[in-house]
Amino acid sequence: MPQTIIDLLEKAANANHADPFRRGNVIHLPAKGRLVATGDIHGHRRNFERIVTFADLPNNPQTHVLLQEIIHGGPKDSQGRCLSHQLLFDVARYKLRFPEQVHIIMANHDIAFFHDSEVVKNGREMNRSINSALDEQFQHNSERVREAINKFLYSQPLAVRCQNRIWMSHSLPSDRFADQFDPDILNRPLTDSDTIRPGSTYLLIWGRNHSQQLLDKMAKLFDVDIFILGHQAQEQGWSRAGENLIIIASDHNHGCLLPIELAKSYTIDDLTSLIVPLTSIP
Repeated sequence: MPQTIIDLLEKAANANHADPFRRGNVIHLPAKGRLVATGDIHGHRRNFERIVTFADLPNNPQTHVLLQEIIHGGPKDSQGRCLSHQLLFDVARYKLRFPEQVHIIMANHDIAFFHDSEVVKNGREMNRSINSALDEQFQHNSERVREAINKFLYSQPLAVRCQNRIWMSHSLPSDRFADQFDPDILNRPLTDSDTIRPGSTYLLIWGRNHSQQLLDKMAKLFDVDIFILGHQAQEQGWSRAGENLIIIASDHNHGCLLPIELAKSYTIDDLTSLIVPLTSIP
């Protein structure tokens, strides 16, 4: 079983790199079809199943799905260890089944995992919790499985952009560090230093509480009109956090998704009217 999982993750990492819509570290979607945009999942298997049901990729070959932040959260074993790696394996299988339709972007908990840095969620240090679960499941092969997980997480692109001028990434640089952000990170291979503060991948993924001035600056830099982000907790599943920013979450019972027709132009009001609560999906 460990070798099966290692092979799965390596194949999924290769699929991330070989995504036909990927240029550098950005997925450039076509001007036709549909995108199902989702927020942080954090191990919430039922919501992932609802996303899969809603997208119905076998019957919709022009539909794309954006996923992010799969690990850290969700079910625990009898000792309280985090089992979110099991959902990560299923997401890798989903990518391999639909390599041109499923796109998984890098998130801050991914960075924390492959640097084994402390990250606390709901009062638990999540890397200690998930690593303990990996040790329990894979025993003396757990380090090899961790290395394969790292390879998969590291292979993820940083953003998705649509030709209708919508940009999706886990977050954006915060106001304080925006001037240190190098947009060239979107075009070249990542290094470890990029994912450690103040590296530009770190800044892109970890930023919070963006001012409208910052959003306008980033919109000009990326040549887009509207941002859809995750990262920041949303008790009601989503919020309009600026004149051109929607934040969505998919990791709890108020979680949401946002379907977008790639051939249409949208205002932010148009998009907020389309938000779908995940609990409405059978």
